[in-house]
Amino acid sequence: MELGCGPHGGFVPSLNDSGYAAQGIDPAAPEGPGYQRVEFERSDLPRPLDAVVACSSLHHVADPARVLDRIAEHLVPGGIVVVVEWDWERFDEPTARWCFEHLGAASSDHGWLHHRRVGWLESGGRWEDYLHGWASDHGLHKATTILRELDRRFERTHCSRGPYFFADLVDTGEQDELGAISAGQIQATRIDYIGRTGWR
Repeated sequence: MELGCGPHGGFVPSLNDSGYAAQGIDPAAPEGPGYQRVEFERSDLPRPLDAVVACSSLHHVADPARVLDRIAEHLVPGGIVVVVEWDWERFDEPTARWCFEHLGAASSDHGWLHHRRVGWLESGGRWEDYLHGWASDHGLHKATTILRELDRRFERTHCSRGPYFFADLVDTGEQDELGAISAGQIQATRIDYIGRTGWR
């Protein structure tokens, strides 16, 4: 099951093509079998689940603890949770400036990074003040909170950091962002986490 599959179906099509029986849950999910167009908290979860995938979605949910409780309750013993998250607090000014320099021209003028650049410039204030105000207005949860709640429910088997922004940039690939991270120019804001339920 994928939590927050988005309007294009997320990983569900590729998981099904690989032989899994996958479904996605998202208020903006595609219509059709295999999808539920509803908030995760109100979804009809199948039981038991072998694995749950959540990609850049837990920082948006109303209550991460409640969502993760529900996931843990529906996973089989030894079930897997795979989480990709964004540590927005590490989106510091050097990282923001690097991203904005790689936005390109008109092709990116409707993307979320473009809106952050415009919002910051219009605010006339410090980047950190703008970022924290924007995150508060949108109810974004901190990565430290999400990791703490994950570790309370699952045995952590993997956790690493990496590039997050490259897919939204122009002529900039994963290796370019990795290079900037390695050079100390920007922060690594993606978190990859894998956890497992106990064999109860």
